Amino acid sequence: MIAPGSPAPHFTLSDQDGNEVSLESLRGRTSVLVFYPLDFSPICTDQLNVYQEVLGDLEEQGAGLYGVSVDSAFAHKAFRERLGLTFPLLADFNPKGEVARRYGVYIEDRGHSRRALVMIGPDLEVNWSHEAPSPLEIPGANLIFDALAAR
Repeated sequence: MIAPGSPAPHFTLSDQDGNEVSLESLRGRTSVLVFYPLDFSPICTDQLNVYQEVLGDLEEQGAGLYGVSVDSAFAHKAFRERLGLTFPLLADFNPKGEVARRYGVYIEDRGHSRRALVMIGPDLEVNWSHEAPSPLEIPGANLIFDALAAR
């Protein structure tokens, strides 16, 4: 997994509406990339619901949130609508898992990313990262708040 202090690897991904989001577009604010395995899976559903509940508080602390998985933008759109999410979901779809590989969180034999959080600072440097010890464990929102407080 990518270590704090590293330059954030470049990416350009489509969101659920087909809009491109690039690393460069994150410059000037703190952003958290939420790598998760798959749309519509029970644990991923729970994880993103938790983050949606605290999204306003994260934004008040100056952080933007972006979900990232290997699903297509079309799947992301349906998943986002079903859950009522308001933060963007980015499609690491083609080539599959390329951004997750760059951030060191792709599981080759499973074809999806690990459950991980990467905080990127306004200067596009990785400020903090966390990988869940198990795919069944949701990284709590408290981890993000603690990382924001430590900036």
